[in-house]
Amino acid sequence: MSHFVILLAGRMLPTPRLRAALSGARAIAADDGMRHAGPLGLSPELWVGDFDSTPQEPPIALAGVRRETFSRDKDKTDGELAIEAAIGLGADRVTLVGALGGPRSDHAFAHLVLALRYAREGLGVSLLDGVESAYPLDRAPRRFDLLPGTQFSILKFSNVEGLTIEGAKWPLEAVDLPFTSILTQSNEAAGPIIVSLRAGEAILIAQDDPAVR
Repeated sequence: MSHFVILLAGRMLPTPRLRAALSGARAIAADDGMRHAGPLGLSPELWVGDFDSTPQEPPIALAGVRRETFSRDKDKTDGELAIEAAIGLGADRVTLVGALGGPRSDHAFAHLVLALRYAREGLGVSLLDGVESAYPLDRAPRRFDLLPGTQFSILKFSNVEGLTIEGAKWPLEAVDLPFTSILTQSNEAAGPIIVSLRAGEAILIAQDDPAVR
């Protein structure tokens, strides 16, 4: 598999676990996401965006990175451009770093929507930042190796049908839920969990354990 890391401008805590998850991956930075490269020990091969949130003159260590500059008046986000660039370079799996937290909630929402879209197109997608981890759900049962006591939620982006959660404090079996339900907020893993759904759009988001960061 060709694994790419997409560096975005949101929150990032460079934990040993996060660095290990990114080991061996190729990297592309989106605008100010480049600031995460050093702390994560990554050397991006491409830097894309409109560069409205980065210094006009990059640090010497970044001066040689190939840049693709886009107008601010564009119809794609910098993160979207970076993902498309990774696909163009042969990615079949991407990890979005810095996608979840940050000063703008609309950016985090956009990254979750992008994750769902590209996952539906067959791209492997995960969102990691050292504080939380998120994964689009699909029709096949999927195992998540969470530690006992880990808090997690299922974020719905539509009505969902046949949602099953095994191995949690509050399990569910083939439950249909409207988009407006918050029943899947703040569950707790008893250990590894298995999640699946028959129809709908949803993302699992889990809190990383600070004791093992």
